[in-house]
Amino acid sequence: MKTSTQATAPTVLTLRVEGMDCGGCERKVVSALERLDGIEEVTASSVTGSVKIHQRDHGGPSQQTIEGILNELGYQVTSPAGQTRASGASSSWWQTAKGRLVIITGNLLIVAFALRLAWPALGNVPFILATLVGLMPIAQSAWGALKMRNPFTIEMLMCIAAVGALAINAAAEAAMVVFLFAVGELLEGVAASRARRSISALANLTPSTARLMDNGHLRDVSAESLKPGQRVLVRPGDRVPCDGRILVGTSDIDESPVNGESIPRSRAPGDDIFAGTVNLDAALEVEVTRGADDNTIARVIRLVEEAQAAKAPIARFIDRFAYYYMPAVVLLALLMAIVPPLVSTMAWSESIYRALALLLIACPCALVISTPAAIAAGLSAGARRGLLIKGGAVLEQLGKLRLVALDKTGTLTAGTPRVTDVESWIAEEDDNSVLRLAAAIERDSSHPIATAIVEHARQSGINLPTVTGGRALAGRGVSGQVEGRELSLMTPRHLHEKVILEESLSARIVALEEAGKSLALLVEGERLLGLIAVRDEPREDAMEGLAALSRLGVQAVMLSGDNARTVAATGGRLGIEAYGELMPEDKAAYVRDWQAAGRGPIGKVGDGINDAPALAAADVGIAMGGGTDVALETADAALLKNRVTGIAELIDLSRATLRNVKTNVVLALGLKAIFLVTTALGITGMWIAVMADTGATVLVTLNAMRLLGYRFSPSTAMTGLSQGKTTS
Repeated sequence: MKTSTQATAPTVLTLRVEGMDCGGCERKVVSALERLDGIEEVTASSVTGSVKIHQRDHGGPSQQTIEGILNELGYQVTSPAGQTRASGASSSWWQTAKGRLVIITGNLLIVAFALRLAWPALGNVPFILATLVGLMPIAQSAWGALKMRNPFTIEMLMCIAAVGALAINAAAEAAMVVFLFAVGELLEGVAASRARRSISALANLTPSTARLMDNGHLRDVSAESLKPGQRVLVRPGDRVPCDGRILVGTSDIDESPVNGESIPRSRAPGDDIFAGTVNLDAALEVEVTRGADDNTIARVIRLVEEAQAAKAPIARFIDRFAYYYMPAVVLLALLMAIVPPLVSTMAWSESIYRALALLLIACPCALVISTPAAIAAGLSAGARRGLLIKGGAVLEQLGKLRLVALDKTGTLTAGTPRVTDVESWIAEEDDNSVLRLAAAIERDSSHPIATAIVEHARQSGINLPTVTGGRALAGRGVSGQVEGRELSLMTPRHLHEKVILEESLSARIVALEEAGKSLALLVEGERLLGLIAVRDEPREDAMEGLAALSRLGVQAVMLSGDNARTVAATGGRLGIEAYGELMPEDKAAYVRDWQAAGRGPIGKVGDGINDAPALAAADVGIAMGGGTDVALETADAALLKNRVTGIAELIDLSRATLRNVKTNVVLALGLKAIFLVTTALGITGMWIAVMADTGATVLVTLNAMRLLGYRFSPSTAMTGLSQGKTTS
């Protein structure tokens, strides 16, 4: 009969869990909880730090039972049921259990070395104590998994390695291995915590309050309380508090937080605007079309959470290998101890001795160190060169990329428009005169096009005259009096309101716009004096970076929120496939479609909040170093030097590291295989087993250190390591 506590258990239980920081942790939690009666489905997310348990309507385990199992596995439940969103606050690394373990074991290790130097008579006792202290929580987690019928975990492997090292009197090595494992676990936890904070930071894009229009009166209300159908006033300079539709007013809207477009778009009555964008010019009356839980920013947050949680992380190599390696070694040792005396004249003492020697040679110390040593060296080599890689799994996956989707604005292009053309269309004015008059009108404006025109005039050494009566023409341009002349700078969209264009001039405007350029047209009365064209130009190293990717066999594609003509023109100049006018969810959808079509592991490169969902959905997300904090936190890797060539360098470094890992594994397992055979034949004994294991550890460590000399040449896209030397 079920207890009353169990009978009243909720259908869906969501718990916040501390310490669950990787895919291995997720698998361990799911495996343990799915074995319980009454559990239909378990989903665990290290990104949000949450576990969701779907139970039957009646008869599921109580929350206390579930929390007890999680505690046995080494995880701590930190919030009551129902709390699903990670908060922005989190403990400092040294305040966490993993942080305290690193500090304690690290200090004990230092003290142990000091005591050995000061009092050699103590022998290995200080190192044994350091090992046991560090091993206690690891052993607790391994024991919890063992009770859940999951014996072959990385924790169990570490316990066997440490105990084996103690058994062969290698206590210093045991203490060091346990300490390094604790450091790796801590770094993993810190990375996961930062990812959780980055998700919560997205919510800061939406203002906390909105000016609600209620029966002719204005009052400030919480933006979260807005409901579809209500009206709000959005003043110039304000961030839009909701997804809505403009009822009254025309203004330029900076949509870069949502779609990444570098140049604001003019929005008029009937147009939709999005939460988190910025109103630049004029007051707008906006009708709310989506509540706070379903606006653009909220949907971006959900996309990031879902994509990161659903991403299948690469399981640790040793954890996978141990599933087969450890049972095979134990079985082989048992056979070595039992079979020879039964089928031959070998003494039991001799067979047991050989079995013990076999277990010693099979001690996985070198194997435990081989992969992390190479990964750590690869991560360090990248950090020295401004390549921030968030963990070994990311480093491994980078080398497998076959397609990379890049954002346009701020990634392939500089992110700020520059003047490309200045043209005078009447005989009385030359090009410099057109630039001089236009820059004078735009001098006090913060609009990106205005900034580009003024900066170009200054670089050309032009002195700007004084403007009087300067004013903004909401959504259309600016105007003012310069040297007694009434002048206006207008967009092509509104030029017909003042000027009737000749067919040749209209064709010229269309040609410039089709080349991906934005235009400012200088008008006096009903005369068009000239135009200035601006465009967000490709970075200086964009072509070099794309060429390096091509030499590595990686295809590049552009995904942008900018208008289709600009994107097509930029893609044509760079020689890559390009897609424009994409919302954040559209970019993520392209990535998922390519993944489903089997186009290989997909990388996504971007620099803005609008790229966050696609960065999370991709197999590897790469942020440009000049991008937003959210993009840097959401991504798996970042290019701190902000160069396109860094993408190819990341991939090449990954492939060099993977080659090093394979070499280390061959060294570790090859030496063991040789001495397993010689030990089984009685040629080598325990002392040789100890020396072989220690020698393998030294060899794989030295080989991993070679990665610190990594060099990359964009012109050849080959590492010096692959040629047995370094290249400059």
